[in-house]
Amino acid sequence: MTFDVAAQAYDRYMGAWSSQLSRQLIEFARIRSGQRVIDVGCGPGALTADLVSLVGPDAVSAVDPSESFVAAARTRQPVVDIRRAVAEALPFPDGTFDAALAQLVVHFMSDPVAGLREMARVTRAGGVIAASVWDFGGGRGPLGPFWEAAREIDPKVVDESDLAGAREGGLADRFRAAGLVDVEQTTLSAGRTYASFDDWWQPFTMGVGPGGAYVASLDPGRREALRELCRSRLPAGPIVLTAHAWAARGVA
Repeated sequence: MTFDVAAQAYDRYMGAWSSQLSRQLIEFARIRSGQRVIDVGCGPGALTADLVSLVGPDAVSAVDPSESFVAAARTRQPVVDIRRAVAEALPFPDGTFDAALAQLVVHFMSDPVAGLREMARVTRAGGVIAASVWDFGGGRGPLGPFWEAAREIDPKVVDESDLAGAREGGLADRFRAAGLVDVEQTTLSAGRTYASFDDWWQPFTMGVGPGGAYVASLDPGRREALRELCRSRLPAGPIVLTAHAWAARGVA
């Protein structure tokens, strides 16, 4: 799935969550100064920015299939080599990097195992591959209240719970299927406070990701019904949410 939306819309929808996961994923991957690293599916650049802070802009490369995200990431990190590309076809030679990371991306790859295998290809032998995916399967992702309400209104709705790696063990299984060794899995967590219900709801109206696409697909009546059901299940504000993500680490 591509995200053909403005970077600012993604920032409102997921940015505050992504920035918290970035630092944890970098620590889990054991990235250190002196390494060369690629951020696969960089989006507007949350993980890219934290990698730059650690290893420097000349040691970071990034790719994303979204033209708007690539443009935003280049503006925010003008020294970093940022290219428009998909994970399954990375435009770099074999063994270019010491580590390859993918934050909240594997579940949107058209072929997750092929994407992870390609990340391993551009990483030197013995280098690290690491990725994170929200625990949508366990209902612990940041969009839990939204999808619970959507399923009540429309039991046939296709939510994000069956996306690749979104269930316990699923991400690690795909790492192993891609040929990675010494695979480890852990849980990352993040929290966010919304000032009001409208502050929480408004990002869903911006067309970002499966949730935004679902809202956009509804006629006005069903959209309002979903909105009011969500409102009935959440406090007026502030709304404090905690979310968990699966993370996996393997060796190329």
